[in-house]
Amino acid sequence: MRQVWIPRIGGPEVLELREAPDPQPREGEVRIRVAAAGINFADILARMGLYPDAPKLPAVVGYEVAGRIDGLGVGVEGLRDGARVLALTRFGGYSDVVCVPQALVLPIPDGLSFEKAAAIPVNYLTAWLMLVHLGNVRERERVLVHAAAGGVGQAAVQICRWRGAEVIGTASAPKHGRLRELGVAYCVDYTAQDFEAEVKRLTGGRGVDIALDAVGGESFAKSYRCLAPLGRLFVFGASSFAPSTTRSILAAAAKFLRMPTFKPFRLMSDNRGVFAVNLGHLWDHATLLREMLGDILRLVAAGTLDPVVDRVFPLDRAAEAHRYIQSRKNFGKVLLAPR
Repeated sequence: MRQVWIPRIGGPEVLELREAPDPQPREGEVRIRVAAAGINFADILARMGLYPDAPKLPAVVGYEVAGRIDGLGVGVEGLRDGARVLALTRFGGYSDVVCVPQALVLPIPDGLSFEKAAAIPVNYLTAWLMLVHLGNVRERERVLVHAAAGGVGQAAVQICRWRGAEVIGTASAPKHGRLRELGVAYCVDYTAQDFEAEVKRLTGGRGVDIALDAVGGESFAKSYRCLAPLGRLFVFGASSFAPSTTRSILAAAAKFLRMPTFKPFRLMSDNRGVFAVNLGHLWDHATLLREMLGDILRLVAAGTLDPVVDRVFPLDRAAEAHRYIQSRKNFGKVLLAPR
């Protein structure tokens, strides 16, 4: 098999394509010949040494794949060789062959491409956890979605549209036209506008019912101030810690020091809530993840949700894919395709 390794901390150029023997599925595992693998910003932070949950380097990262089963471990039932499946991987997804516990493997709906299937697990589960499982987003609520053109952002926009909520999305100006076509009510150019002031203006001073923020730093405080009474802030990343393709401890530290603290009495006084979501810490809750992913896939099969894939890079161009994401050029999901 072929894998993309992070041998050491550094820029995209450190990524290495290596070959290794195909893995053998252990008891309860499924082996998948990967057709497409998702790239997430956590992978980029891992490469830069800024992701505390990353495996010790050298390592192969990657949280999600789609492909065909070509091996079953002892005890696996209900799946067969050749079946089209998607799966969550606790690292190792940047490979053309993976072995995954059966509990984290689901069939791909008929007619859905491998690329769209690989764009589902991390982005849609993260958005679902925030908006549906915890946030209970409802009709006519207003939702602030940062990076609305990104993978999680696009999943969130679609879930809000399904639930009848109105979206205020942040993105660079060239992406606004397409975002409006996809249902974003108001677009804010984060490169030229103060999103806090814009949210207050657009809502007549009331604020939003939910804010989704993976920017980090002072953005968390501003998103909190954007909340209406009974509003919910969800924090789920810190992309601002990596403003360039190479690591800067000083830049990351500066952003960290600007992170707000949320005190219980202040939250009670404001009638607001703050939630933090990390999908990577829910591997021991496979039943819950599988149930939510099943709900998502049913909506995908019905055409209610439709994963947006921006670009697909071959494995040997993983460095280019990382640079592309960090340039903030993508609209939707960026993938690796082993073949």
